[in-house]
Amino acid sequence: MAGSGNSGIDPELVISHKFPESLHTYTERDAAIYALGVGACTKDAIDDKELKYVYHQDGQEFIQVLPTFSTLFTVGIPSQMEQLPGLLFDPRLLLHGQQYIEVYKPLPSHGCILNKTSIAGLHDKGKAAVLEVEIVSYEKESGERLCMNRLSIYLRGAGGFSKSSQPYSYSSNRSNQSAFPKIPKSQPFAVYEECTHASQALLYRLSGDYNPLHSDPKFAESAGFSRPILHGLCTLGFAVRTIIKCICGGDQNTIKSVSGRFLLHVYPGETLITEMWLEGLRVIYQVKVKERNRAVLFGFVDLDRLSSSL
Repeated sequence: MAGSGNSGIDPELVISHKFPESLHTYTERDAAIYALGVGACTKDAIDDKELKYVYHQDGQEFIQVLPTFSTLFTVGIPSQMEQLPGLLFDPRLLLHGQQYIEVYKPLPSHGCILNKTSIAGLHDKGKAAVLEVEIVSYEKESGERLCMNRLSIYLRGAGGFSKSSQPYSYSSNRSNQSAFPKIPKSQPFAVYEECTHASQALLYRLSGDYNPLHSDPKFAESAGFSRPILHGLCTLGFAVRTIIKCICGGDQNTIKSVSGRFLLHVYPGETLITEMWLEGLRVIYQVKVKERNRAVLFGFVDLDRLSSSL
């Protein structure tokens, strides 16, 4: 409750924290494993719109990279929050709520990435706190800015740190790029159905997210799930790859930004139905699990141009 000040959060300490710069090195093999982890070539191993993410006839250094590959640069961020000065919370109650990506330049097939991390927002929601973390990524050798990721992390039970009757809210994101539109009531422009594999989470975890929630049956059961669940960022990767395929004519370089809000878990082996609405240069999308008829993810993708094939 605002004004109680009984939370373990010191907002001034949190927002003033300076993170050390970090490096992330990857190879063509990492980019290809990621693409397979988010379903590339699952339906058709010779699909010309997707084979380019895992194979090129002139050599692996020429493969293309999905824009959501950049989310791997942020994989360790939630666990780092436990060491953040002024932030006390129960890590078991941490939820990754939203992800926002801006793409400035196509990602190279391999590289050494310099990541600069900062606190972009902190909000007292009463029973919970919302922490926004921003990571800007540069090609180390050239210094060119490649992309930006912003995560919204929900810390259940950590709210109530406001010192006045007005709930505390800080944001460096004045333009509110990641504000979410409503799902249109009209028929979708496109709908795409795709099955995940029973081993999907085991494949995706090879890209670096080794949280046992996605692989250990006993751990998943202790967290309240009947079996290990799929990574939320894997579901986001499926959705954006689908939009590239269905709306962008297979051209991943038309993507300017991606926003996703995680609503519900997905079990590996379930069927994803992605509904897409085209509004100008914006694709509003919603992903549902067919077997449970539940929405699991929604958001938008902004394009810099429309495909001539539409």
